[in-house]
Amino acid sequence: MTALPQTATWQEINAQPAIWRSWGAELDIAGLRAWIAAQGVDEIWLCGAGSSAFIGEVVASGLAGQDGPSLRACASTDIVARPHAHLRGGKRLVISFGRSGNSAESIGLLDAMDALVPDWPRLNITCNAASHMARRAGCNVIVLPEACHDAGFAMTSSFSTMLLTALSLLDMALPAQMGPARWAALADDLDALLPQYTARAQTMRRPQRAVFLGSGALTFAAREAALKVMELSAGQIPALWDSALGFRHGPKSFVDGGTDIWLLASQDAHTAAYERDLAGELAQQFPTSTLHLPALPRPHTDAWAAPLYVALAQVLAAVWSDSLGLNVDDPFAGKGTLTRVVANVRLYPVVAR
Repeated sequence: MTALPQTATWQEINAQPAIWRSWGAELDIAGLRAWIAAQGVDEIWLCGAGSSAFIGEVVASGLAGQDGPSLRACASTDIVARPHAHLRGGKRLVISFGRSGNSAESIGLLDAMDALVPDWPRLNITCNAASHMARRAGCNVIVLPEACHDAGFAMTSSFSTMLLTALSLLDMALPAQMGPARWAALADDLDALLPQYTARAQTMRRPQRAVFLGSGALTFAAREAALKVMELSAGQIPALWDSALGFRHGPKSFVDGGTDIWLLASQDAHTAAYERDLAGELAQQFPTSTLHLPALPRPHTDAWAAPLYVALAQVLAAVWSDSLGLNVDDPFAGKGTLTRVVANVRLYPVVAR
């Protein structure tokens, strides 16, 4: 049986249920929704870099088609690189996510908005009360509990808690007064799942490659899951993500006998029919690969289920990282190629045209 990593990252993964219960009871969902409504916008942008960008993708995909302002995921890395292509037209509300709140792209996005769309309202969601995002003038700010400000390299509790915060504010199917109960139910589910995930990680093989698949919001949960494996293994376990239907269109060529595949199942019956077909096909075509179909204790809409599925990848990645002899809290220690807060990004001034 593989030993468990005694690291900050491992503690942060396992702290998530307690964080969710506490923060879910504290978050002023009704007040924040009222502030959002008062901005009078018909489109909300969800922005961030890396895992913080994937939060926006989960939310925008998972809540697509609901009444109210449309939701658009737009990575801050894209906007900072091409600000004039994005920051134009009618007023939008920009919700930015950032664990450290100090990344160059987080700052660059706000600078570009000041230059090109100064009237657009901003809501910053960060885990660092002392950060630029938290202290930036002219922004409404939500500072998550300090426990979410992960000390480890990989985003774990920060990702899940920022994601659930955004869903609480934007999912109009959730009555505001029911928010704490929703958070508590998810915390109960993760409490039940973490021992199962840990046992699985300790007893299964460490694959040579990993694939994570989903549909809709869970496509982007799969994206975050694959990133966790690549980050914490320092690239020694290549990981791919895709949608269940998109996987056949070329990416399936990634699979070999040393590949394990995780299919994050949708609760939508129509969607699930396509996923069952794919699961049967993969089992037949790749008999020496292992296909994993993780189950949840109770049904949740796909966006709300995303952090429960991502926690599985967090556990797997941490255990595999430790088994590879890496520093789980800093897999790239001594290499200088990747850092906890992305470095070496030079910002260039944005000038209105």
